[in-house]
Amino acid sequence: MKRHLPGLSATAAESRPALPDGLFLVRVESAQHRWHAQKPFYVFRFSVIEPRQFAGSPIISRLYCTTKAMWKLGWFVRDFLYDPELLSQDDLDEKALRGLTGVLKISHTIRNGVSLVNLDGFAPASQWEELSAATRVPPQPASTVGRAHHERTSR
Repeated sequence: MKRHLPGLSATAAESRPALPDGLFLVRVESAQHRWHAQKPFYVFRFSVIEPRQFAGSPIISRLYCTTKAMWKLGWFVRDFLYDPELLSQDDLDEKALRGLTGVLKISHTIRNGVSLVNLDGFAPASQWEELSAATRVPPQPASTVGRAHHERTSR
């Protein structure tokens, strides 16, 4: 049976703008190790600090910790200024990761119908001004901005 429910599509629509591909100054909100037989990984939840129009927006992605992918995890912890003593002992403490800040370069991919956020690059937070000046995130057209966000900014 099919029913017409006026307004259903508006409530199911994304209420915040999607983040475009680009550079973001972020803070690590959480990190959690996930065991997988072939590809163990960490799920990271970041919160955007800059650019201001996206402040508070979450970025959720993963970094694999296999032998082949260890270089990328190492790049991340180095640029986000993870505790050097823990790093020298090959320890990754999820609590010590919380609150670290740095620059992420992200892109989006759709794989098997699922939208994924790729972590393409990292840099120390101290390089944000220089990097953001070189590559500004373009403003989004009003048609792609979520309704709740549009209402907040138009008041």
